Parts: sequence; structure tokens; C-alpha cells
Amino acid sequence: MASLYTKTKLYLEDNSKTWDDTKVSLQDNSDGNGAFISSWDYDIAQPTQAQLDALESEAQTYENNQQIIATRKNLYGSWESQLEEIYDDGIDSWKARIQQIKVDNPKES
Repeated sequence: MASLYTKTKLYLEDNSKTWDDTKVSLQDNSDGNGAFISSWDYDIAQPTQAQLDALESEAQTYENNQQIIATRKNLYGSWESQLEEIYDDGIDSWKARIQQIKVDNPKES
């Protein structure tokens, strides 16, 4: 299940807004009811639960892709080590390794 943060972020973006910590606060009271929007100061209506639920699939894909991006970044190594690899082994070897990382860790669409 996607986080309330991601669903709220996507709701805002769908309404041409960006996340702003001074305009929205999320809270979880650890009472078993889960996270909720505790404050809302945008010039658009606060999303209903139904609107947030409708974003579940898109939000889950977004979160999955963020994890894949983090995995890829870790596997790529620092840009300094990549430059060393290109210098030592050639750009074609580097390209092949990067392409294999992308094949092994595909993003969802």
C-alpha cells in the first residue's frame, strides 16, 4: 500500500501544486487508524479519502520506481568510480554494465 505522503503529493501535482511542508501536515497518532492529513492550507480542496484511494495504483508505481532508482544508483557507483571505469576499461564496457543494471532493475510504467 502506498503512503499517504505519496498519494497526497500526486494529488497536489494533479492539481498543478507542489508539496510544501508549510501548507500540509501529515500525522499518525499510532492509534491503529493510520496516517491522516492534520492540516491543509492550499487554495484547492483537501482530497477526500476516495480521491486518495483512486491514486493508489499510481502512487504504488511511483514508490516502486523510487526504490528501483535507489538500487540502480547504488549499483552504478559514484560518478568518480564510473569515470575511473571508463578510463580503465573503455566507454563500451561501462555502457554495457550500465545497460545490464537497467535490464536487471527495470522501472514500472
